[in-house]
Amino acid sequence: MFTPQAATRQGIGITLIGILVAATTAFAVGREFSWPQFHGPNRDNISVETGLLKKWPDESLTLIWTANGLGHGFSSLSIAAGRIYTAGNIEKDTVITALDLNGKVLWRAGNGAAWTKDYPGTRSTPTIDEGRVYHQSPLGNIVCLKAKTGEIVWEANILKKVGSKNSKWALAESLLIDGDHVISCPGGPETCMVALDKNTGSVVWKAPSTDELAGYSSPILAEHQGLRIIITLTAKAIIGVNADSGELLWHIEHESYADENIMAPIFHEGCVFISTLAAGSVKWRINVEDGKASLQELWRTKEMDNHHGGVILLDGNLYGTSTVTNSKLWICLDWQTGRNKSMSKGVGKGSLTYADGLLYTLSIDRVMGLVRPTPTGLELVSSFEIPEGGKGKSWAHPVVCGRRLYIRHGEFLYTYNVR
Repeated sequence: MFTPQAATRQGIGITLIGILVAATTAFAVGREFSWPQFHGPNRDNISVETGLLKKWPDESLTLIWTANGLGHGFSSLSIAAGRIYTAGNIEKDTVITALDLNGKVLWRAGNGAAWTKDYPGTRSTPTIDEGRVYHQSPLGNIVCLKAKTGEIVWEANILKKVGSKNSKWALAESLLIDGDHVISCPGGPETCMVALDKNTGSVVWKAPSTDELAGYSSPILAEHQGLRIIITLTAKAIIGVNADSGELLWHIEHESYADENIMAPIFHEGCVFISTLAAGSVKWRINVEDGKASLQELWRTKEMDNHHGGVILLDGNLYGTSTVTNSKLWICLDWQTGRNKSMSKGVGKGSLTYADGLLYTLSIDRVMGLVRPTPTGLELVSSFEIPEGGKGKSWAHPVVCGRRLYIRHGEFLYTYNVR
């Protein structure tokens, strides 16, 4: 079993690349910004930062520091109060690591056994809320830690708590905090979604079962016509649950290849959008009446079938990569109609984030690209290859925060200056 004391014996390397002045300045501005959960404060993967580079040097960006020894995994990272949080497999344990903005490890804490089967490593990104860190392991262990010290406040295994079993490639959602509730979506015969008291871990409500296992999606909170709705994907459907009562509002079948429903849904102007492997993209309108909600399909297309890199909505356009149809191309869909407005190779299939008018795109094969979105498509402005080191594909989503670009690959975290 991993213990905080064992952290001192687990080596981590930090390589400082940038000059001291650059690192110190970046540290100072970094404290002003936060990215406290997967895909940022609003879970829309959009940063509000400005003053960033509009084009990168031909060779690469300035690499400020590299940290290794974080454990193998596909978790992205969260940033709050001048600290960075991520997770990975260290030997036989799932381990959460907290670092300062110079890459120094502040503490490590275990979160149960590691996932060591197909595609071993962590999936979930830690969620930071009111001085606490919340994380769900691939095996369903949920832990609440003190953000300053890593001390355990409470822990519970959600699969055991609700009598469910794991998905084929293990639980992957990043936990959602809604007020005093921690939202987890374990699926199974008892429930599709659970609200836990964030201070104690006790069950507040359980939504009815849909007789499906969990998907790999992270839930979002939508507020529409006076109704607060938590939306996510199970293994075979899109569901909406009343955030206050746990009532199941809708269940619409949406089956993807190998049950790989992964994308976090997008909510905008009373509508919800998803895109998944082989099944393609769908947009629905949410209709609310007498405290109930239902979905009305507006359009669907297979021009984009996003795998696990995510999709971003910007100025009436949806941007992301496709997998089966238009294989490995970057697609721009019209939000209103679903029309495919453009296709481009870019850096290849991958994930993305957005800051200061530009998309930051990371291929699954370690190529980072800066992309200008236009009304008619995507223009690749700059690109470079991140260093070799991490094992496997570069699946962890990139983060731009505090005028830095963070790229996680396996046991490594690379930190670049983007201002």
